[in-house]
Amino acid sequence: MPPDTPEFDPQSAVCVGRIGAPHGLRGEVNVEPLTDFPERFDSGSRLWLDGAPRLVQGSRWRGRQVLLKLEGVDSRTEAEALRGKELMAPQAQPLAAGRYYLHDVLGLRVEDEAGALLGRIEDVLSTGANDVYVVRGERGELLLPAIEDVVREVDVAGGRIVVALLPGLEFTKAAAHKRSRRAPRTKSSASDAGV
Repeated sequence: MPPDTPEFDPQSAVCVGRIGAPHGLRGEVNVEPLTDFPERFDSGSRLWLDGAPRLVQGSRWRGRQVLLKLEGVDSRTEAEALRGKELMAPQAQPLAAGRYYLHDVLGLRVEDEAGALLGRIEDVLSTGANDVYVVRGERGELLLPAIEDVVREVDVAGGRIVVALLPGLEFTKAAAHKRSRRAPRTKSSASDAGV
């Protein structure tokens, strides 16, 4: 392991990618990155799979996916057996002010500026321009763009965010929007992506 890489602790580890379909016959796998630190996939870096370290022997980007050749995965059959598994890494250094890990915001209470409870953040959708918080509560589902005009305060320690509801932001039925390709993350599967 490179000397500047933190030690792996399963309690604080974060998910940096989800393995998809195999690529080719020599054990490469497609990985959906779930991190804002693409260098985690560089050749020579170390990731953890099922609690065991795996050296990244090769990597190359194809659009939003990264093709990885992991140590000990040398055939298409071995690669296929990894489909759906998560690649873990030690949590990175703290993010800059105003940025949060996905696992920090998932589950937070969402209140309007008057203190009324709107629901909890159940998922975060990546749209390219900005993230969108999926809030679910008694009134239904609310999609909130993670922008300054909407998100007024994020209090991770207090377990809440305060938002301003701009015109047009309305509750809908829970299944009204098309889900992102990224599966929802849970507290037990913390992601390394910042929002």
